[in-house]
Amino acid sequence: MLSHILEVNTKSRTALVEPNVPMDRLVATTMKYGLVPPVVMEFPGITVGGGYAGTSAESSSFKHGFFNCTINYVEMILANGDIVTASDSVRPDLFHGAAGAVGSLGVTALVEIRLIEAKPYVEMSYFPIKSIAEGVEKIEKLTAENAIDYVDGILFSKEEGAIIAGHLVNDVPKDLPIRRFTRARDPWFYRHVHKIIRRSRSPSVEYIPLGEYLFRYDRGGFWVGASAFKYFMMPFNRFTRWFLDDFLHTRMLYRALHASGYSRQFVIQDLALPYPSAERFVEYVQSASGIYPLWLCPLRQSPQPTFHPHLSGEDVSEKAQKPMLNIGVWGPGPAQRNAFIALNRQLESKLRDLGGTKWLYAHTYYTEEEFWSIYDRNWYDRLRAKYGATSLPSVFDKVHIDVEAQRKAPKPSWGSWFLTVWPFTGLWGIWKAIESGDYMLARNSSWTPLHDKYREKVD
Repeated sequence: MLSHILEVNTKSRTALVEPNVPMDRLVATTMKYGLVPPVVMEFPGITVGGGYAGTSAESSSFKHGFFNCTINYVEMILANGDIVTASDSVRPDLFHGAAGAVGSLGVTALVEIRLIEAKPYVEMSYFPIKSIAEGVEKIEKLTAENAIDYVDGILFSKEEGAIIAGHLVNDVPKDLPIRRFTRARDPWFYRHVHKIIRRSRSPSVEYIPLGEYLFRYDRGGFWVGASAFKYFMMPFNRFTRWFLDDFLHTRMLYRALHASGYSRQFVIQDLALPYPSAERFVEYVQSASGIYPLWLCPLRQSPQPTFHPHLSGEDVSEKAQKPMLNIGVWGPGPAQRNAFIALNRQLESKLRDLGGTKWLYAHTYYTEEEFWSIYDRNWYDRLRAKYGATSLPSVFDKVHIDVEAQRKAPKPSWGSWFLTVWPFTGLWGIWKAIESGDYMLARNSSWTPLHDKYREKVD
């Protein structure tokens, strides 16, 4: 299954891992040695191989870049069966080209990841903002501070949001409690942030165990989980969130979302833009979709050419590259299929107009001509030819939503049609999630430290 952690080397501060190792198990293992990956994807089930072959960047990426920027080397299986090593010094074109190429150049078999010192806690500072412009200004200031390790933000509406900064620390002041987010009785992180900024318009400080910070968005899947309550017309309150907690971690949520087919009506887009364009884009998202909250995450660009998000028309040299702001747009879209497709197409078009690019894990509706006007096809085709990958599906083949093929698909059978009817669609998704057994992974998380001896704040 290629899911083993083969070594954690404390001298070189590296971990040698197979591609199917998920983030929660990687963090649980490295923290035993006082180390942690510089970039940890905030969903525990995302794997090391997925982080490399896809695009993965989180609240530390303004400092460390995308996840692949924290990797020393990979071993890959090419289409002809050859096993090769790729790094900055050995096959650097393959090493950088395969990052974000969704497995279209070969299959990742082994990864060596750099690690940094792990400290027990993250000192969290919450800064209320009244506009996206204020948020961008605050992000620019915070990311310029060497002491800051993590920065992200949540925009709850056009006039209300928070920028959140984290700093790794060894100790917690005696008069302050430890805040947790992983137990069924704990608040969902985004709701907790909203409560804090409504309680006080001044910056607030809290302390969170490192593991709990890294996976703070797991319960509720940021805020996507709230849509399940709306779908089933259930009360959304503290008791129901506690009672249904097993179903509300990201592994279970996304199994249910995709098994049910509800993802076909759910906008899932991560879109990276120049800082100056962020305000215009948020205004457009508000008018086109009304989706809130929005996630804000500053990013460091990767050298081009790349399939990672980048700013179009920018100087491709690494020193000249400007930071980007990722805006996560996740929420229910139009129920009517044509309207849903049109909304996603409009978001893609507006993003291009404002000089940004999207993450390719998301629904991608570009035509082939549009796609290759964004990414360097000549560079990519040369790589595919050089490493014998022309028999594999291309990046476009893998990420493109073929709307015409969906429209021409034969009508579903009676049984398949039945599973498109409310509430059977959702119930089927829940059943498939239960069948997976993934709820046991959250229950048995070994990365969650025990801090019950400390004073904890309870909402």
